[in-house]
Amino acid sequence: MNTTTPEAPPAEAIKQPTVQTLDSLSPDLIAAIRRIPGHDQARAPQPLRVRRPASIFTDPAHFAREQRAIFRRHAVPVGVSAQLPEPNMVQAVKAYGLPLLLTRNATGELKVFLNACQHKGSMLVERCDAHKAGRFSCPYHAWTYSVDGKLVGVPRQESFADLDKAQHGLARLPAEEKGGLIWAMLDRHATPDFSKLDALVEDWESLNLPRLHLYGHKTFELDANWKLVIEPFLEGYHVQRLHAATVGPLFADVPTVSSVLGGDHVRQVSGKADFEPAQLDVPGASVHKTITITYLAFPNVSVITSPYYVSVMLIQPAAADRSVVQYYMLTRDRADNDKARELFARSYEMVLNVFGNEDFRAACISQAGLASGALDEMTYGGLEAQIPVFYEILERHLDSP
Repeated sequence: MNTTTPEAPPAEAIKQPTVQTLDSLSPDLIAAIRRIPGHDQARAPQPLRVRRPASIFTDPAHFAREQRAIFRRHAVPVGVSAQLPEPNMVQAVKAYGLPLLLTRNATGELKVFLNACQHKGSMLVERCDAHKAGRFSCPYHAWTYSVDGKLVGVPRQESFADLDKAQHGLARLPAEEKGGLIWAMLDRHATPDFSKLDALVEDWESLNLPRLHLYGHKTFELDANWKLVIEPFLEGYHVQRLHAATVGPLFADVPTVSSVLGGDHVRQVSGKADFEPAQLDVPGASVHKTITITYLAFPNVSVITSPYYVSVMLIQPAAADRSVVQYYMLTRDRADNDKARELFARSYEMVLNVFGNEDFRAACISQAGLASGALDEMTYGGLEAQIPVFYEILERHLDSP
């Protein structure tokens, strides 16, 4: 089932849209952008022939290994900070097959809990929208919890011998906000380590990700392995072909300028069609009108910049041949006037069509072909060079003791 929740437009004064210039970005990101050649000077792709076994997309045993070695051992994204923009907010989400509660307390601290009452395990919050709440009660027996996860009320508590409410708080997952995303350890008993995310923070802070506004959210349930869903966001080879009737003409068919951040995260920067470096030095110009910045943050987050918004996709494995994508459209400004509302609505419709009916569809038809046994191996060429880089990162973690 797909769900869409566009932002309700607030009634605020009209203001000029926020423009992000090149000099507002992090020094390392600026240096990468400065390396983008003009369209006519772009280098030809280096011939490449890299292979990976088709079984990594179809084999349940390989999927189980990924779950153990990656998704239950490392911090994974469960949401975006903009979902809970105010204190005393709660949102129930399902992520990686787990029912979770995202909460922000009165001081603004974010916490992640398993959405299960400590009495009989009942789901505490069933509504899926973010909402204000200082406390919430189990619908079964009305055990009541604060947004900090503390058990604060038990009806007829005298009927429970020696019940210590302090010992019956919600099961909490280690979690942190980093760069505008909410990260959690799915195994609450694992040693938490969020340090690998630090390599992203300078870039994402400079892109203002922690302070963007949530315009819309849509859930996609796909019949495709999670890695097949990620692949299009690591290469430009498909853009002028798969997207020929939509966004393809906006982009050049040339290699990107790519970097690996902190050993685990892939960043790509590229100029739009007919890009020239002199465009970067136009005073007051928006860098996002001439440059696209794409991240694949380990293990499963795609972040893509656009002129008026940023796309964030959490690509969650569900089975060897199934994935769930949580798509968020974040904007630099709220939709607080008619022009902005029309622009954002048109952008939202366009991006859902491109991702949903083109990129995600491509992943699903690839999965169907791989499941037939027609291929023993997948082959990657020079315009797909960052896909093998991503797989080398995954393989390093799979082989880690």
